[in-house]
Amino acid sequence: MYASPRFHHLPGTRPPDPRLRSREDLARIALAGSSIVVHRNGWLECHLRGFPGSGFGGPLPCRVDRDGDARCWTDGGNLSTDMWNGYVNKNDRALLKVIKYASPTSAGAECVDPDCSWVEHWVHRAGPRKEIYYEPGEVKAAIVSCGGLCPGLNDVIRQLSRKVVENINLAGGSFLGVSRGGAKTSEIVDSIQARRIDMLFVIGGNGSHAGANAIHEECRKRKLKVSVVAVPKTIDNDILFMDKTFGFDTAVEEAQRAINSAYIEARSAYHGIGLVKLMGRSSGFIAMQASLSSGQIDVCLIPEVSFTLDGEHGVMRHLEHLLEKKGFCVVCVAEGAGQDLLQKSNATDASGNVILSDFGVHMQQKIKKHFKDIGVPADVKYIDPTYMVRACRANASDAILCTVLGQNAVHGAFAGFSGITSGISNTHYAYLPITEVITTTKRVNPNSRMWHRCLTSTGQPDFH
Repeated sequence: MYASPRFHHLPGTRPPDPRLRSREDLARIALAGSSIVVHRNGWLECHLRGFPGSGFGGPLPCRVDRDGDARCWTDGGNLSTDMWNGYVNKNDRALLKVIKYASPTSAGAECVDPDCSWVEHWVHRAGPRKEIYYEPGEVKAAIVSCGGLCPGLNDVIRQLSRKVVENINLAGGSFLGVSRGGAKTSEIVDSIQARRIDMLFVIGGNGSHAGANAIHEECRKRKLKVSVVAVPKTIDNDILFMDKTFGFDTAVEEAQRAINSAYIEARSAYHGIGLVKLMGRSSGFIAMQASLSSGQIDVCLIPEVSFTLDGEHGVMRHLEHLLEKKGFCVVCVAEGAGQDLLQKSNATDASGNVILSDFGVHMQQKIKKHFKDIGVPADVKYIDPTYMVRACRANASDAILCTVLGQNAVHGAFAGFSGITSGISNTHYAYLPITEVITTTKRVNPNSRMWHRCLTSTGQPDFH
């Protein structure tokens, strides 16, 4: 809030205005777009820029006494304390969905009944509250980063503990490290209780949110005054009710490098076939968005849409057609695609997720075998940038999203909320109950306009 001190003399003053008092009023000035300069003698020089309704455009001298109270001089103007103060009203709500579908057959329709009855879903608007539950100077907070790496992790961590981790956002990875699995919920809460932690911030995906909710419930059971707040982290963009999760935009952007490389390799070879496998266990958002944005993909395969590889209408026959027509092609597949065509495994990772069969390698071998069997030469170039797209630094879009989500998580915790996640829904920042976002995984709707845009871009048929 405060600018770096510039020590110089502040000229004459006028009688103090008792209507401007304490840090709250300074917050109003700062959040209105002002610059505040602290001087050696305890005075503040506030340069108002566009303060709503104030009529001031020049310096407004203020003074803060030892009790933290501020008094300002208004040069005869009227600066009302009823003006915008930068706080979010506790009764503010955000609407999750704004489209009323007229028919279940409308593209992307999400209806609760055959008549598509309109149902309003409201959630708490995120942001700073005027009244807070905790005393800032006495709070002890803990931060945990769960699961794999994701672009923007350090941007979020930096918002939660800025003094300790200044500039860590300039690099990818996680300042805290990452891991899967962990202790039992009761043991985690034992540690929280022993360390007298007031706030716990959990950065992670669906599984981590489920874990955060379990911790929240255990704290409630023990009647502990602990705020458990989650921040949605997954490049798969598969958390329910969220417009997007941080790391997704960066992953899509980074995937362009792999797709472009596959395109160049395929176009440069005789009967070249570029094959790119992107992340997406159960949701194909990265593959869909990367394919659509690149404009270089001929076939996009995702977990939500079934397909056949062989036969007259299968993928292999379409690849034959592409080689005959243009001499090369590029295929993009999500890691969770085509699992029904592969041998299933009951093995799980440390987080309890089923270990998927490698569809990318299967496709590579399948394509080679198919064209060999029909006597047509094919040069397959397989690229798997799985860890490249998640280990890089967040792009500008994700960095901003991380900053806001992290700040809102802190605001929510200070307001006394617990068992919530800080997200963006219907373009608005909001607090959502963790119990709601973990009910299922968000997936690509095959009837959505976005998927149909992707199909228009690739020109691929229905592989059935």
